[in-house]
Amino acid sequence: MFLNTATPRRPFTIPININLQGARRQQTREFLHTGQEQEWSRGVEGRGGQQARTQMPVSSVGEDRAILLGFAMMAFSVLMFFVVGITVVKPYVNSHWEEASCVLLQADILEEWVDCRGLSTVPCLRVTVNLTDSNQKAFLHFDEESAPLTPECFYIPKCQMDRTELDEEVLQVKNSLDTRLGGTISCFADPAKHPRDVILSRKYTVKSALFAMLWPCLMLGGGALLVGLVKLTQRVAHLSSEMCSGAAVGRLASRFTQGRLYRTLQISNTQSPS
Repeated sequence: MFLNTATPRRPFTIPININLQGARRQQTREFLHTGQEQEWSRGVEGRGGQQARTQMPVSSVGEDRAILLGFAMMAFSVLMFFVVGITVVKPYVNSHWEEASCVLLQADILEEWVDCRGLSTVPCLRVTVNLTDSNQKAFLHFDEESAPLTPECFYIPKCQMDRTELDEEVLQVKNSLDTRLGGTISCFADPAKHPRDVILSRKYTVKSALFAMLWPCLMLGGGALLVGLVKLTQRVAHLSSEMCSGAAVGRLASRFTQGRLYRTLQISNTQSPS
């Protein structure tokens, strides 16, 4: 009797325990999976934010300095344009000296010495030429700057106190010109502004003006190129970081979906026998 009464209770207790254990395991798995999903989503957001935080300070220090240097170069080039325009370009534009031919007539030293910067007096070498085109006499000067400063003098020595050295220096120049008297030389004339003066050489020419404008142009171009390259580098770095973060999120999402599908199939397989 004892064996017969105990035997019918055993088949009912075993399935109940298995079902309870399976339900607890399933709840534990679902809780762990939801926790892992949250951690993965936070990890994806955290990695992207961490990459953005780490990239910005490292790249901004050198890039800001390079941009500042580029703008400083451009500002300095504008200042150079202003200075060169006043000192070289403007005198060239206002200069109207045209090429001509002159004949050396006479070279003599004036008896009356001229003032030299208010410090002393120096001898003046006067050279007279004849313009072949107009057959007009004029005074020869070295360049366009000396024409308004010394109306009759071709050569003035440096301001010195020794009168003997001044006389010797001016005499040497006069002797070298005396050997070329009666000969034809190339000169420049401006009949409109300077009818009585001609110059031997021009100080402000097209070549000198272009050469003076070359350095500000190079400075301006270098600064603009530097700023443009930094901006281009920043744009390329931003696009590459967006592509890398998108690819990382896609890989994590694909792994998550694959793992979730696998877990769903595993849960369905575990529940099907019961």
